[in-house]
Amino acid sequence: MTTLVLIAKEPLPGRAKTRLHPPLTLEQAAHLAAAAIDDTLAAMQSLPATRRILLFEGNRLPPRSEDYDVTGQTTGTLDLRLGAIFDECDEPMLLIGMDTPQLTAADLAPAFGGWPAGSDVDAWFGPATDGGFWALGMREPRGDLIRGVEMSRDDTGAAQLARLQSAGLNVGMLPTLTDVDTIDSAREVAGIAPNTLFARTLQGFEATP
Repeated sequence: MTTLVLIAKEPLPGRAKTRLHPPLTLEQAAHLAAAAIDDTLAAMQSLPATRRILLFEGNRLPPRSEDYDVTGQTTGTLDLRLGAIFDECDEPMLLIGMDTPQLTAADLAPAFGGWPAGSDVDAWFGPATDGGFWALGMREPRGDLIRGVEMSRDDTGAAQLARLQSAGLNVGMLPTLTDVDTIDSAREVAGIAPNTLFARTLQGFEATP
């Protein structure tokens, strides 16, 4: 039994992927963010989750989210928002972000085989190349293990991992992935996964004079 949570925000110009501007326009950056959400939902589609939650900021829901329970994000810093959803879940859960459109179901598969009785894995952690993390799961979700971790820093991932380990949790590691933050990382991810909507969208923008 695993609850799968995607945290995302509505891809509005000027609010989504703004670090891609320039060279992209704010409208193009928002379209690219929408593509990233679509690819992420597609990758999650075949996973055997017992419940699916879209932790969403915005009004217009993305395509492919019809089977998700939608809940709004609480106010406050990201650590508080993540902590709140972990406190709400009463079964094993895995949370992922919208910034890794190269994600595949195989990347997440270990977390859906690691919770049986007798398993020695208490948590799952997916590090990102920028020092953050793209996935975080716990057998017994605890928001206090997230609150207070400073987010969006190059040591956020190390701090979060240390918090889990300091609590005595045995942490299983998921693959290291690149978050899309800048145009360079966007191009890198598009090269890794050229058949994604994200890659095709970026290619179309950069091919336009």
